[in-house]
Amino acid sequence: MSGTGLTGGGIAPFRVEIPESDLDDLRLRLSRTRWPERETVTDWSQGTPLGYLQELCTYWAERYDWRATESRLNALPQFRTEIDGLGIHFLHVRSRHEAATPLLISHGWPGSVVEFLDLIGPLTDPDDPADAFHVVCPSLPGYGFSDRPAVSGWTAEHIAAAWDELMSRLGYERYAAHGVDWGSFVTAILGERDTARPADTRRLVGIHLTMPFARPPEQQVELSEQDMAGLAAMKRFQQNEGGYSVIQTTRPQTLGYGLTDSPAGQLAWMAEKYWAWSDHDGDLEKIIPRDRLLDAVTVGWLAGTAASSARIYWESQNKLALGPVGIPAAVSNFPKDGRMPRPWIEGRFTDLRRFTDHDRGGHFPALEQPELLTAELRAFFGPLR
Repeated sequence: MSGTGLTGGGIAPFRVEIPESDLDDLRLRLSRTRWPERETVTDWSQGTPLGYLQELCTYWAERYDWRATESRLNALPQFRTEIDGLGIHFLHVRSRHEAATPLLISHGWPGSVVEFLDLIGPLTDPDDPADAFHVVCPSLPGYGFSDRPAVSGWTAEHIAAAWDELMSRLGYERYAAHGVDWGSFVTAILGERDTARPADTRRLVGIHLTMPFARPPEQQVELSEQDMAGLAAMKRFQQNEGGYSVIQTTRPQTLGYGLTDSPAGQLAWMAEKYWAWSDHDGDLEKIIPRDRLLDAVTVGWLAGTAASSARIYWESQNKLALGPVGIPAAVSNFPKDGRMPRPWIEGRFTDLRRFTDHDRGGHFPALEQPELLTAELRAFFGPLR
């Protein structure tokens, strides 16, 4: 990687340049994987199936082309800057339309900036100038090509403050924000911070979330059948899918040793989540192509971020205030993602302008349904410009 030397809060150009020796090491480790026995079921209920993982690993070692993804990243303007002592990597793609709205996009776990590559062209270069955005897409601390924190304290609240500082450094005094997964938490916190400012000094045009969280109101509210179904689905998720979160919340360092040493282990850990959280008919690769799945895993492997990316769970556990958000907000619900009751969301996001229940899509809309997500961002932010 080049362009990483940076101090004093400046902004330096950056390119991803992975040494060939790192790719050789990846292939060697894949060839030397020590496999467990196969699962004793015929589905994914015990985790990533052995046969599927072995097939993915063979493809990863023999056919996957990291250099194509590296070139795709390097075709976009990338930078690094130091905030609170930590080097932050980000994409900053300006539209040719000067009046475009600045849009901050935040990913989560197990994602990275590569998750948003299919959005950047449509957002920055639409046919209609009224649909144009200047896109800023940072890598979370401990993810991708941002630095891995060496001290504790990089909570979701800290990240939100850093993102606001980043937008100021780029000269954006007013901007829009969108987030998924942990990016939704960070984006909502940006909304909390803005709500606390005097109205004439607020910086956010509005926020768009795919995973809003809110507490039940003190007074009982009537919930629709859809709201009740969403709560039941979240309970099932905690029972059947929540083990990863418990481990990453309590022992991210212990987990990191195995995943940092074994690419097959990291692929199994992440592929299970893409399979379980995406909206598909049993064939994940109809929705998220194999190369896009491996892009996400390869960024994490090459950057060595298995422990540092998981640590956001440990950092932020029991530290999320879920405070009131009084600026314009929108929510996009996708059927294979979590859905909190609308009255709870309205209780926290008091200026909720748009609430959309989509008929398809999951936890990774930028990968699964990029056109649908692009249309949502345009529809919500357009009237706010």
